[in-house]
Amino acid sequence: MKAILHTRFGPPDELRLKEIDKPVPGDDEVLVKIYATTVTSTDCNVRNFTFVPGVFQLPARLFMFGVFKPRINILGIDLAGGCEKQGQA
Repeated sequence: MKAILHTRFGPPDELRLKEIDKPVPGDDEVLVKIYATTVTSTDCNVRNFTFVPGVFQLPARLFMFGVFKPRINILGIDLAGGCEKQGQA
């Protein structure tokens, strides 16, 4: 499957379209086939790392987002799709 990945914090130029492995749902998970998504201000703020006040930037990078590169490479919080496969529960 294809995904837009962000592998470092910064401007939109760092985003890359890549082919990635399709996820396999765990026992208590479902796989959702995404038909549409949005780009929100939250995505831009996470990519730029501009939404965290200066005093909280180090703790946020250490515990939530990654110090030198993003922990989660695929952005997006608003998704539309349907259940494709259930886990083996």
